[in-house]
Amino acid sequence: MSDKKEIFISVDVETSGPIPGEYSLLTIGAVNVDDESQTFECALKPLTRNVDPKALEVTGLSLDELERTGLSAHAAMDAFITWLDKLVGPDASPVFVGFNAPFDWSFVNYYFHRFAGQNPFGFAALDIKAYYMGATGCRWSDTRSSLISARLKPKRSGNHNALDDALYQAEIFRLVRRAPI
Repeated sequence: MSDKKEIFISVDVETSGPIPGEYSLLTIGAVNVDDESQTFECALKPLTRNVDPKALEVTGLSLDELERTGLSAHAAMDAFITWLDKLVGPDASPVFVGFNAPFDWSFVNYYFHRFAGQNPFGFAALDIKAYYMGATGCRWSDTRSSLISARLKPKRSGNHNALDDALYQAEIFRLVRRAPI
């Protein structure tokens, strides 16, 4: 057991499809859940041209544009580690928080290990949907973001921009943590 302070980091990604390795991580957005002024955002060059058209349609991202303007996967993951290290420092540990965390986690974990040799979040992620279900006793089918938002009334909403969605998720997580549910 560690006595280190835990810093909750809301992370959202946009990708070209459903699984890492076959499809590319395209954008990363991250924010300190308890201090929204501390953000990270980057766009990555695609690793493959594999695409689920629905994935790009919902984000409006272009593989051609990202190929020109995005960071290499190595540079992106190194920048993310540098940001996390500066944010967390030696006396705290980052905790990955996501809405449907298994999806975002799979890409972030894969890219950290493949391109940076380590994942600063360790081997686990905190899923807001599961956290909400545990806090409220609701059914899994009641953990859709639209239903949670209707109940908790966050000021933000999701729009498939990685940083905007990380900020939205952070707000939902704070509301669940504070709510007398």
